[in-house]
Amino acid sequence: MFFVAGARNAAGSGRENERRSIYQKFREVDILDKKKTVTALKPGEDRAILLGLGMILCSIMMYFVLGITVLRSYADSVWTEEGTCAVINSTVTGDVNCSYSCGSDCWRASRYPCLQVYVSVNNTGRISRLSHNEETQDASSECVYIPRCQKDRMAMHATIMNISQHLKMNQHISCYYDPSDQQDAVLLTRLYDHSVVFHSLLWPSCTLTVGALIIVMVKLTQYLSRLCEEIGKIKRFLSLAETLKTSTEQ
Repeated sequence: MFFVAGARNAAGSGRENERRSIYQKFREVDILDKKKTVTALKPGEDRAILLGLGMILCSIMMYFVLGITVLRSYADSVWTEEGTCAVINSTVTGDVNCSYSCGSDCWRASRYPCLQVYVSVNNTGRISRLSHNEETQDASSECVYIPRCQKDRMAMHATIMNISQHLKMNQHISCYYDPSDQQDAVLLTRLYDHSVVFHSLLWPSCTLTVGALIIVMVKLTQYLSRLCEEIGKIKRFLSLAETLKTSTEQ
């Protein structure tokens, strides 16, 4: 009888040790899987998120700079309508004084011819003075173009004469005018038109989109990793339950 009881106790102790070894084995596997996941994904995820945040921050800074330069000038411009201007008169009225830099704290005077051009907008009989762009209109109320001031007066004179000859050969040109008629002048070109604004906003928009996609992909990877981990836990628990069931039946 003692031998039977001892055998039963030994068998029960063996099953208990077997169960503990199974629990310990699965616990070790679970801890090892967690360590592998953290070691493999954590550094790469941190770098990717920092990269995405950096790209988003750079795009926001670019938006701010463009907002106070390009977009502000584009919004403040009143020459929004494009039309066809017919050249009526193109004459050189005289010379205009300008100054150029000749070194540190050194300025010298020069002169360039002032070309005045008057056009008719869209054949409506409205006579307007032509300017090169917004900067020319703000700097001079008379001349169509202001060359870069330099020592060589003949070079500036040749530039103005080339513009005059071009306007005489092309009597109809594209121009921009103020539809509200608040400005008497019309512009030959705009500093910031639709294409310039589009290309200015294209790169920061691409940077913002790529940065956001990087962060979204990292978060999606983290979610899928957790999902796979949970599925692995469920499978391991099911396997553990099956093993315990088999052990109990034996």
